Amino acid sequence: MNIKRLIIVAVGGQGNLLSSKVLGEAACRLDVPVRMSEIHGMAQRGGVVESAMIFGDAQSAIISDGEADILLGFEPLEALRALNRCNSKTVVITNTSSLPPFTAAIGKGIYPDMEIIKTFIASKVSRLITLDANALAKKAGNELSVNMVLLGALIETNILPITAESIHDAICETTKQAFVDTNIKAFESGRVAVQ
Repeated sequence: MNIKRLIIVAVGGQGNLLSSKVLGEAACRLDVPVRMSEIHGMAQRGGVVESAMIFGDAQSAIISDGEADILLGFEPLEALRALNRCNSKTVVITNTSSLPPFTAAIGKGIYPDMEIIKTFIASKVSRLITLDANALAKKAGNELSVNMVLLGALIETNILPITAESIHDAICETTKQAFVDTNIKAFESGRVAVQ
């Protein structure tokens, strides 16, 4: 099995860790070897949260600079900051809805223009997929399902050896029962957005 390396970056509270758990569960259901590591940082204060997942027979869960096959950004500036993990063959999927850092919110820093972020990322990788995951999550019935929208976009690229059906099963297994329907709806809306 070809090894695939995935980096997921988000701001604390966006659901990165749950999405990693769903992906890991889906991989296990398909007997796909998976290794995962997480960096929580200052997540509770709006800091970056990063998950590294390697699918296939890898010896380590570490993804060095330039090794990511896929970068999944829950927040566009965090995707830009993680660009050093990518190479010219990497596929980047990012949410276009921003969560400016505290410094930008109080006028002590500047959040880059979205078009500049997209243009710069696109110039460094093989493919950039952008979508307003926040709007799609809201339309699916739960504004907190941004992570599931982005999982849908990720799975629809067919880069990972994970099926949509295994994600459905993993969502049912790992998310609260009250949110299963909206999470699946959000996941499917992410898939449709990439088609």
